[in-house]
Amino acid sequence: MRIGLFFGSFNPIHIGHLIIANTMATTTDLEQVWFVVSPQNPFKKTKSLLHEFDRLDMVERAIADNSRLKATNIEFSMPKPSFTIDTLTRLTEKYPQHTFTLIMGEDNLEQFANWKNYDKILDYYGLYVYPRPKALESAFKTHPKVKLVESPLLDISATFIRNCIRANRSIRYMVPEVVEEMITRKKFFL
Repeated sequence: MRIGLFFGSFNPIHIGHLIIANTMATTTDLEQVWFVVSPQNPFKKTKSLLHEFDRLDMVERAIADNSRLKATNIEFSMPKPSFTIDTLTRLTEKYPQHTFTLIMGEDNLEQFANWKNYDKILDYYGLYVYPRPKALESAFKTHPKVKLVESPLLDISATFIRNCIRANRSIRYMVPEVVEEMITRKKFFL
């Protein structure tokens, strides 16, 4: 099976993530998209990060009705911070019957050369890239292992959602109802 891997903190998962994942699963040759919930991103601070199991739970609830989308906790048992190449290697070893491709936002291309073993990611896995507002030009856009995928441009972020929660403003329509209910019930991000 050809699987796209969508890495992220998903703190919280929001409608932008879901639209991108669904677009990748329904408009490309990918048969499924797996959300790789990262316990710790090497480029981000963990100060406002919910526990990894809470974030995984939100992702699983958000995608429960879509058989083309799955969540994985593969990085939970790996050394922190998690590097993408190490996770890709682990997934390839664990699921040799699958072919994996990395999904990323166009804004990440400008820093991609700073990623650990970025050249091996390109050679062995390739990239499916979705557009992002205000993304800078990158030479990687013309690389033969990079496929640009037309997708809606959404300028929504988990940071904006967390700030809305702290300011007691509505997050309705920015996250799925099941995620909003969980955030409210567990008093996340307050």
